[in-house]
Amino acid sequence: MRTFATESISKIGKEISVSGWVNSRRDHGGIIFVDLRDHTGIVQLVFNPELSDFALAESLRDEFCVRVSGLVRERGAGLENPNIDTGKIEIIVSKLEILNKSETPVVTTHDDGEMANEDLRLKYRFLDLRRPHMQSVLKKRAEFNKIIRDYMEDKDFTEVATPILANSSPEGARDFLIPSRLHAGKFYALPQAPQQFKQLLMVSGVPKYYQIAPCFRDEDPRADRLYGDFYQLDLEMSFVEDGETVRTETEPLIKKLVTDFAGKKLLDNKVVQLTYEEAMNDYGTDKPDLRYDMKLIDLTDNLKNTEFAVFKNAECVKAICVKGGASLSRSQIDGFTEIAKKEGAGGLAYLTYKEGEIQSPIAKFLSETELGEITKKTGATNGDAVFFGADVRVRVNKVLGVLRSAFAEHFALKDPKTVSLAWVVDFPFYDWDEKNKRLDFGHNPFSWPKGGLEALKADDKLSVVADQFDMILNGYEICSGAVRNYSPEVMHEAFAVLGHDGAYVEAKFSGMLNAFKFGAPPHAGCAFGLDRMFMELLNLDSIRDTLAFPKNGSGVDVMMDSPSGVEPTQLGELSLKLNPKDK
Repeated sequence: MRTFATESISKIGKEISVSGWVNSRRDHGGIIFVDLRDHTGIVQLVFNPELSDFALAESLRDEFCVRVSGLVRERGAGLENPNIDTGKIEIIVSKLEILNKSETPVVTTHDDGEMANEDLRLKYRFLDLRRPHMQSVLKKRAEFNKIIRDYMEDKDFTEVATPILANSSPEGARDFLIPSRLHAGKFYALPQAPQQFKQLLMVSGVPKYYQIAPCFRDEDPRADRLYGDFYQLDLEMSFVEDGETVRTETEPLIKKLVTDFAGKKLLDNKVVQLTYEEAMNDYGTDKPDLRYDMKLIDLTDNLKNTEFAVFKNAECVKAICVKGGASLSRSQIDGFTEIAKKEGAGGLAYLTYKEGEIQSPIAKFLSETELGEITKKTGATNGDAVFFGADVRVRVNKVLGVLRSAFAEHFALKDPKTVSLAWVVDFPFYDWDEKNKRLDFGHNPFSWPKGGLEALKADDKLSVVADQFDMILNGYEICSGAVRNYSPEVMHEAFAVLGHDGAYVEAKFSGMLNAFKFGAPPHAGCAFGLDRMFMELLNLDSIRDTLAFPKNGSGVDVMMDSPSGVEPTQLGELSLKLNPKDK
């Protein structure tokens, strides 16, 4: 049908040929009606009994692939179908050709059909993709990519492809390793990101680089992350010494995608900027959703003299005021308490404001003055509820940050038509790894520490700040970027703080460190996670629906049966042997 759906009126009275799939078939007293579907939509076919191919038409079933020729006719008065673009016309078929038959579809090809479970949809993805919704998603993804490419070209970025077979390097996630046949015992790694290559391009004299890059991480799947391969807008700029330059260059593109591409409202028509410390203290997360307020209120000083043991013995006491929270039932509060416990809290203390009174199991342990301070500082009024976190500050922030999102979900505060954008800046260069009881990089080793080499020599390593930034869209991290480390001396010192000697650094980053010895310019860049952004902009239920052929939640391609076993001869060529228990 090509663009037939949008040109149907101009085709009236003309003989045409169209191809597609049988969407449905109806037999009305000797006349057969078929809805034919292709990527542009649906058109009604009419098969009259005198047609020589009428017997063939009687054999048609859903998803048969056919080609027909016939006369376009205007439908009679009252017979129009306003639900489809071609609803005012129909095709009187003069010739039918069945290009291929179909078995009974295992999953629906209709948007209004009963949806199968995801694994079955993915096993028969070629059928699932026939649904108009999925056809639309594929087109929108192409449009999305084109907007990005057009913008980057307009800003004089050069698209450069970087290698897929690379070296293994510590970038925060597990690598996919590929054994080498030609170099037994050695391995390639699929790149977690083109990080080293894009920095090498800056040393090579490329002023502004970008690509829509495939990236690979062997991490467990989750709702907002694809397993295995995903895509990002990767970019880098040379002779840039501050993150603000990169943010200024890329911000208009993201605003354009929000408003022009997705047709959504940008909250307050601006992108907010927060420091990492502000985000954690005010929202309990470095990925705050700003479509709703509900800030974390610090009550530590207000309650420093309290006799309530839970608050008295805590390093930090914070609260969030939930508007309308007094309507929560006891069982609902118990549900939120379980959420808090999963994040490490011992329980969930709260106050409710009902009928002019403060009601709560803990109210009797707090003085009138303390209750007044809580009410004043949280802004709680009749009908609200105040929930508390009391523990070490890190855990309080984490627990209340998760609860803040859960309460917003419950009270429908996450407006799907609105997008909040925020830059979070000044991340810690180092973090404390509680599990292994040691320092580790906050993000990756390629960021520039503010203050350079001298900052790394400070006694308090956790006070070192990286010129690093993230962009947050509705509570999702869609971008991470930084001013890059381009000094061998600073790179060695950054790793030395963690106990790694020079030989370790040279072994892991020899190519990049060698390049830095030959007049490397200062440079900065970032990478936007396109799948996650696309999912949120289009309000898709699953990030797996952003790609044509994704793996399932267990990292398995159930359509292609991947991962799969290989022939023993292939293993032999790679000098590999399977563990007997894995055979």
